[in-house]
Amino acid sequence: MEKLIITVACDSRTSYPINHYCPPQEDIEGVAQQYLDGIKAGAAIAHIHGIRTLEETMQPDGRQVSRMNQEGWKRLNDAILSKSEPVMQFGVASARIEEKIKLMGLGPDMMAVAFNAHDEYFNPDPQFPPKRMMAIHPVEELINYAKAAEEHKVTLEVECFHTGGFWNLEFVRKQGYLKRAYTTLFLGWPGGTWTPATEKALIYMVDHLPENVVWNVSVMNPLKQWDLLSLAVSLGGHVRVGYEDNPYIAPGELAKNNAVLVERMVKIAQGLGRDVATPKEARKILGLARQ
Repeated sequence: MEKLIITVACDSRTSYPINHYCPPQEDIEGVAQQYLDGIKAGAAIAHIHGIRTLEETMQPDGRQVSRMNQEGWKRLNDAILSKSEPVMQFGVASARIEEKIKLMGLGPDMMAVAFNAHDEYFNPDPQFPPKRMMAIHPVEELINYAKAAEEHKVTLEVECFHTGGFWNLEFVRKQGYLKRAYTTLFLGWPGGTWTPATEKALIYMVDHLPENVVWNVSVMNPLKQWDLLSLAVSLGGHVRVGYEDNPYIAPGELAKNNAVLVERMVKIAQGLGRDVATPKEARKILGLARQ
C-alpha cells in the first residue's frame, strides 16, 4: 500500500467559530505558523484559504460564496513557502471561476473545485449566527476549470460531497481532461449536499469511485472523524485533518493547535502499519508538475 498523504486545513473559523485557538485570517504570520507546525508534524499538503470575504446574502447570479483577496492569498502562500516546501493546495472550492483562475496565477500545486452543487450550512454553535455557502457548478464550468488548470499546470482537487460529483468527473473526462484525478470525499458536512458520516457511507462512496482516482477523505463530525479516517487509511485512501474539519482532539476538548491533530493522525497510521508520505513523496504519488 502506498504511503499515506495527510492534508492539513488550518485556517477557518467558518465551520467552528467557537475555536478561539484558530487565528483570524488577517493574521498571516499566525496562520502560516499553524501550517508550518502541521507540516513539521507530518502533513504533506497545506490546504489554505487565504483572505476572503463571505457574502452575507444570495447574489443576483444565484450564488452566495466567498470573494477572494488576491494579495492576502499571495502573502499566506509566500509565508509558508519561505520556510517549508509542502504541496500547496488552494481551497475555497465554491468561489467564482474568474477569481479562482486568477489565483492559479500564483502557482499553487493544486486547486480545490467542487464537482457538485455547493450547499453548506454551518451552525454548530447556536450562539453564533449561521454561515452558508451556495453555488451551482454546471459541467460547462467544470470543463473550463479543467482547461484552465491544464494551462496553468495546476492539479485540480475534485471535491465530491456525494456521488453526483463522480458523474460530473466522468463527464469532464469525456472531454479529454482529468484522466488521472485526485478527489476528496466529504462526509458529515452540513447542508443540502450532506452525506452521513458513517462507515457504510464511506464504503459506498469508495465502491463507486471512477477508475484511476487517488482519493482523500474529510470528515466534519467530531464524534466519528477518527473512526472514519482510520477506515480510510485501512482502505488505502488518504486523509485530511485540521481546524476546518474538526478542531477537537477529544469530545469537548479543542486541540491547542493543528499540529496536535496531525500528530494524532500519524500515530493512527503507524498503528495500522502504514507509513506517512513526505511532501516530496506526495508529489510523486500525485504526479504533480513540480516534483
